[in-house]
Amino acid sequence: MTAQSTGRDAGTAVSPSRSLAGPGESPSRSAAATAGTWPRLPAPGTSRVRTAIARALISAMAARLPIRIGLPDGSSMGRGGPGAPVLVLNDPEAFYARVGTGTAGFAESYMAGDWDSADLPGLFAVLAAHITELVPAPLRGLRRIYIPGRPAEEDGTVTGARRNIERHYDLSNDFFRLFLDPTMTYSSAYFGPGDTLERAQQRKIDRLLDATGTGQGTRLLEIGTGWGELALRAAARGAEVTTLTISTQQWELARDRAQAAGLADRIDLQLRDYREVRGSYDVVASVEMIEAVGASYWPDYFRAIDRLLAPGGRAGIQAITMPHDRMLATVNGQTWIHTYIFPGGQIPSIRAITETLARHTSLRVTSDLAMGQHYARTLAEWRTRLAAAEDDVAALGFSRQFRRMWDLYLAYSQAGFESGYLDVHQLVLERPWR
Repeated sequence: MTAQSTGRDAGTAVSPSRSLAGPGESPSRSAAATAGTWPRLPAPGTSRVRTAIARALISAMAARLPIRIGLPDGSSMGRGGPGAPVLVLNDPEAFYARVGTGTAGFAESYMAGDWDSADLPGLFAVLAAHITELVPAPLRGLRRIYIPGRPAEEDGTVTGARRNIERHYDLSNDFFRLFLDPTMTYSSAYFGPGDTLERAQQRKIDRLLDATGTGQGTRLLEIGTGWGELALRAAARGAEVTTLTISTQQWELARDRAQAAGLADRIDLQLRDYREVRGSYDVVASVEMIEAVGASYWPDYFRAIDRLLAPGGRAGIQAITMPHDRMLATVNGQTWIHTYIFPGGQIPSIRAITETLARHTSLRVTSDLAMGQHYARTLAEWRTRLAAAEDDVAALGFSRQFRRMWDLYLAYSQAGFESGYLDVHQLVLERPWR
C-alpha cells in the first residue's frame, strides 16, 4: 500500500513546493476530507424492482451461508449458529435500497450507518469464502448492469495518476500516524516470534534487502517511497539510495526522517515518475506499488524495472495478489474500493505478473515468499489502533462516514487475507543466465 510514482511530465523532477493539481483542479482530496465533507454518499435507490431483488438476494444469502441477519425488532434470520457473524440492520429499507443500486451499495450502506456488525472481518471472511455463491447463476449475467466501468479520469495518465495518489496517500500524515507503527510502514509486516508490529515491519524490509543482496555500496532504486523506512534501512546498510514518489506529503515526511536519522546524504528522494528515470541500479525495490499502477500499465512498470537493472542486478517486489479468475472478473469494473479507497488500482494475480514478465521483459521470478496471514495480522493491528484513535481522527476533521469507510476497508482487507482470497508475495526477479 505504498504511494505510487506514476504520472509526471516526462524527464522532470517535481519541486516539493509545487502543487500536484493541474489548472482548475482541487489541490487534494485532503482539503475536503478535513472539512468533513467527504465522502458524500449517493442517496438510496428508488427502484422498487432493484430493492426487491436486493431483498431476495440477501435473504437467500442468509439461508445458504453461515451468517445471521439481525432485524430492528430483535429477531434474526439465517442459518448461522451460535458464534456466526451477524449483520445487524439498523435501517432495512435504506439498506436494501442501497444494495439494489449496485455492488458498491453494500459498502455505502455501512458507511451511512444502515447496518453494523460486531465481527466485520468474520462476516467478510464468510462472504469471501463463498464469493461464487453470492449471486445465483441466472442473475450473474446482470453483472454489467450492477458494476460500472472504470472512469476515464482514473486511468494512469499523468493527470489521472496524480489525482489517484492524492486521494489516498495525501489525506494527512497526521491521520496515518494514528494507526501505523513508528516506522510509518503502510504494507504487510512479516512477524517473527514475539515481534511487535514495528519489529515485524523492519523484519519484512530487512528480508527484502537481504534477498536482493543490498549492502555497502549497492546502488538501490526504490519505486514508491512510502514514508521512507525502506530507504532509511537500506542507507543504514551503506547503500546509495534513490527513491521515488509523487505523494507530496510522503515526500515531506520521508525527507524529514532522513535528515533526523543523519542519512540525507545517502538518500536521493525524488518527486518523479518511475518511467522518467534513467540510469543503472544494482537493486530495484518496490513494495506494494504495483497494485495502483493499473492493469494496462503493468508492462510499463516491469519494463522500467528491466531497463533500470544493471547486469546481474535483482529486483525485490512485494505485491498483493488475488486468484487469476477473480482478477479477470474485476479488472474492468469500478468497485467500492476503487471509488472510495484506491482509485485507478488493480490487484494482480501471480499468473498475471509472470505472464507480463515473460511477454515484456527478460526478468523471471527466482524467489517467492507468500505471507498472506502476516497481512491479516497487520491489518487487524491497524484496525485496532484506528478504532482506539477515533476521537483523534474526528479532531482532524474527518467525518463519521469517512471513519466508518476506513473501518470497513481495513476489516474487508483483513478478511480477504484470512480467507485466502487475497495473498501477498515477496518476489525476487532476475535475468536468467544464458
